[in-house]
Amino acid sequence: MKEIRLLLADDHPVFREGLQAVLASAPGIVVVGESESGSGALERCRELRPDVVLMDIHMGDMNGIEATRQIVTAQPEVGVLILTMVEDDESVFAAMRAGARGYLLKGSGRAEIVRAVEAAAAGEAIFSPRIAIRIRGFFQGQRSAKGAVFTDLTEREREVLDLIAQGLSNPNIARRLSISEKTVRNNVSNIFSKLHFADRAQAIVRSREVGMG
Repeated sequence: MKEIRLLLADDHPVFREGLQAVLASAPGIVVVGESESGSGALERCRELRPDVVLMDIHMGDMNGIEATRQIVTAQPEVGVLILTMVEDDESVFAAMRAGARGYLLKGSGRAEIVRAVEAAAAGEAIFSPRIAIRIRGFFQGQRSAKGAVFTDLTEREREVLDLIAQGLSNPNIARRLSISEKTVRNNVSNIFSKLHFADRAQAIVRSREVGMG
């Protein structure tokens, strides 16, 4: 099995030493370098070409999210795992947008960290259980919010509007929902009447604004 080359980026030397100790006995993983800053992590990545970086968020000159963004842009083959005490939604989703392959919380056990490093090296995404719950809750909330808009519409009318938002024509909507074109036209007429849409273009814009389509 190919050896996984790991870089540690954290501004607390004691924590880095602890990680070294935790990972020392992990078969197939070797720590090739360390950094105490985001900019240092960028430099070490260029020098060492690691497979995975364990990255803290709050570091002196450059935070871990910006460092992640720059590393992934320059070396997309590197898997960056966030390892931090921060678990607010803004940080979690900022890290995901920056290209992190996972998000772990400090205090994770050895087995969880090792499994996450192996997953990131294999190109997979992995999250601490508490972070996974937050992500799932966020998207469940998004679905609930989407279902709550345009409450005057029937379930079928919402389905038709969602397909309108995707840019589908009436014949295509009819085929997608296995209903007649006349039924689609009736639903479209009801939607426009209830929501006071002037035309299809307005229907698309307004429905996409609330996450449909």
